[in-house]
Amino acid sequence: MRILTFLFLAPCLLPAVAQVNGYARISALSGATLTVAQSNETGATFDAGDLIVLMQMQDDVIGSTANDATFGSLGSIQQAGRYEILRIASLTRTSGVLSELVLESAPTFDAHTGSHARLQAITFELLGGGSNYTTTADIVALDWNGNMGGVVAVQVQGKLTLAHSISADGNGFRGGAADPNNSGSCDVTTFRAANNDQYAEKGEGIYRNTDANWNEARGHMLNGGGGGNEHNGGGGGGGNYTAGGIAGPGYSCGSNSAGGLGGVALSGEISADRVFMGGGGGGGEGNNNLGTNGRRGGGIVLLKADSIITQGTCSGLRISANGLNAAQAGNDGAGGGGAGGSIVIQANGFRVSSSCALQVSASGGNGGRVNDGATHGGGGGGGQGVVIFSSALPTGNITVSTVNGSGGCNNNSSPCNSVAQSGAGTNNSGILTGTSGPLPVELVSFQAVPVNAQVDITWITATELNSAYFAVQRSPDGEHWTELDRLPAAGFSHTPLYYRLHDAAPLGGTSYYRLRQVDIDGSQALSEMVPVRFHAGVQQLHAWPNPATERITVRHDPMWERPTLNLVDNMGRVVRTEVSYATGQLSFDVRGIATGTYTALLTSGTATARVQVSVQH
Repeated sequence: MRILTFLFLAPCLLPAVAQVNGYARISALSGATLTVAQSNETGATFDAGDLIVLMQMQDDVIGSTANDATFGSLGSIQQAGRYEILRIASLTRTSGVLSELVLESAPTFDAHTGSHARLQAITFELLGGGSNYTTTADIVALDWNGNMGGVVAVQVQGKLTLAHSISADGNGFRGGAADPNNSGSCDVTTFRAANNDQYAEKGEGIYRNTDANWNEARGHMLNGGGGGNEHNGGGGGGGNYTAGGIAGPGYSCGSNSAGGLGGVALSGEISADRVFMGGGGGGGEGNNNLGTNGRRGGGIVLLKADSIITQGTCSGLRISANGLNAAQAGNDGAGGGGAGGSIVIQANGFRVSSSCALQVSASGGNGGRVNDGATHGGGGGGGQGVVIFSSALPTGNITVSTVNGSGGCNNNSSPCNSVAQSGAGTNNSGILTGTSGPLPVELVSFQAVPVNAQVDITWITATELNSAYFAVQRSPDGEHWTELDRLPAAGFSHTPLYYRLHDAAPLGGTSYYRLRQVDIDGSQALSEMVPVRFHAGVQQLHAWPNPATERITVRHDPMWERPTLNLVDNMGRVVRTEVSYATGQLSFDVRGIATGTYTALLTSGTATARVQVSVQH
């Protein structure tokens, strides 16, 4: 099995700039079987035993399709932006080309592959072979091409030392093309149109458009900015966490506007396990072949490490998913800026040197300005993206920003007296902290088996990401649970780990066990419960912990009818008494009695049972 890498190739194979992930467009899925329509394995190959990120890049989420300002608004979010980490069980290559992935388990979200959706798998690479790692090249994403790309997915089990940048700048949704050459009066009422050299193209977003009659004009395409209308309207900025800016009005539009609308805001849908690429900016409309294209949004960076550090002397070091700036136009409309993308960082700590500061950013790109004295259409600024930390906001030589792109100037005045809108919302509102990613633990098995007078409890994990501890719980009826014990988890691991506990005083009859998995940030998951049958006639007591310092619990057969349990010292004196109500166990507080050896004596009618216990302070 190949060593998993949320990040990289061997250092000697890395060029100055490295694409380190493999990508595959999934065209169909049935349970755990994924059909691969096309793939790019330049950065890494898909192999059995490896992890992938399965991500819903686009989905059938369009709301209104009316020819008005509501066109391209958000309906139901469906599964857009959802992602999950899964393991490959096997795969098929046809004539050497990847054609099928079979996963060890089916995805838990309802992934879609319809005509308006795009689902992709990205290799989830472990850098450094499970230990510390220092980068040897800048890490970049493959450009999103409408089917795959746009994501950097990197993990280091130990310390990640950044000597180079990790970037998904401009790898996200594509910008719309400028309208090259036409003339006409100011059109403020067309919001969707076919390609007809009258309107500029919309930017791309989380809905995959297949209707040729919706490609152009000023309505947004969800988080993609709208294209400019006649005459010389600018392109709207792309959106992500915040909306993109509305473009400049165009030539001779008076108080009306032919500029494209900004892409919609997605802040209400964003979480650690649902993130989006930045929307593309809309194109500018022109009649002198001087309009400019809308620009790409930022892609997605998924980064997991035990800690992230920098050292030595450096400059310009960054983790970024910024949208791109649109180019300046002549006496036509300018394109909109791309929206910032999304960054998810799960790390326990940061240690950044003052001589090698780090910038983390998912900011919108600027709209293009117009180089003409008359008012035309500057491009709208791209909305800001999102940066999500599993921990508190890191400080100390780290700058974190999600800034809206600026709107372009509608003319060549200085200072500008007519400006397209910037991305919407308050700068840096897209910085989120204290939220975990999609997978704390991958549990392979959980078993509870009676062995002699105890129950052996074992479990195996295949991977652990940010895991804190495991708690074993027991129930007499499958509804009411108590915690027996807990074990610390590994935190980060991509090799199988084996855990074991013993229940030295199991309940008589049928009882149930389950495992509670707790992540570092407090999130948790429960395993399925496992029934265990113990012989009901056991005339034996079990006590734990033994020796005890604060409290001692004694297990008895719950078939006994209201037995009395006395704690007796070596002089025959009763120092504690408890009455059982058929729960199968009782607990003594021993903090107030002297250190020594005692007998726990159970009586019910003429039946008795005893166990020796020790108290130590």
